[in-house]
Amino acid sequence: MELCCIIYINSCLTPDIYTKVLGVYNGFSCLRCGNCTIVNDRLYIVFPYCFLCCDFLTFLCSTQCDVVVISIFVNPTQFGPNEDFEAYPREFGADCAKLQALGVDAVFHPSVEEMYPCGYATFVDVESEITNKLCGAKRPGHFRGVATVVTKLFGIVQPDKAFFGQKDAQQVVVIKRMVTDLNLNVEIEMVPIIRSDEGLALSSRNQYLSVAEKKAALILSQSLTLAKNKIAEGIFEVDVLKNIIKDNIMTEPSAVIDYIEIYSLDRKSTRLNSSHANVS
Repeated sequence: MELCCIIYINSCLTPDIYTKVLGVYNGFSCLRCGNCTIVNDRLYIVFPYCFLCCDFLTFLCSTQCDVVVISIFVNPTQFGPNEDFEAYPREFGADCAKLQALGVDAVFHPSVEEMYPCGYATFVDVESEITNKLCGAKRPGHFRGVATVVTKLFGIVQPDKAFFGQKDAQQVVVIKRMVTDLNLNVEIEMVPIIRSDEGLALSSRNQYLSVAEKKAALILSQSLTLAKNKIAEGIFEVDVLKNIIKDNIMTEPSAVIDYIEIYSLDRKSTRLNSSHANVS
């Protein structure tokens, strides 16, 4: 039987805000019983982490979702010891205002103590070629934290479908692998990157940037577009494309390259393939 719920249509309604796991269990109990007024509706959870992009949420709410739950939780277990956990943007009041305008049904906003109480000792680790490259190589333990918190959120909310942004494509592949391996009954969907009119990806960390830094950061999307155009012209050699990207990025004086890699990614895939190029 599909999960079911009465859907809020009036965008003036404030979404229900849950901060406790038990509150989610009790609040969503109607979704898991057979006594609801409206049936055959599906429950969705969206993982924006902290920064809520209105275009992204409007896309979800207007085209695909029956009952939408937004998870807003800055997860400490995916941050390294010298990373920006404390400084990471947190704008819960502004986020809730956006969600109310869009008619989102519920928000799960737990504390760190709620998710990781004293004595917590269980973690999920996806050990494969997926996690030993890119961010997995540069941020040891990052995907262990991601897999753990997402598994917990799936268990708490029990959604039919979960949405993750394409901006973190490796993360999506890791989560798909985890869902497959653990036989979790949830469908994972990757949502296209949302960019500003200038081409800058809308993300939490990009909020840090000054006007000048945002202008400089455009070199990244410009370099990807350049590589995409080269592929359209028939250039598929990965090393050649990587050098094209590198050379273009280095025309920006403030740019510092961490790594440049190219992998093909099927939207249904649980693998990253470096045998040929597909930049998007």
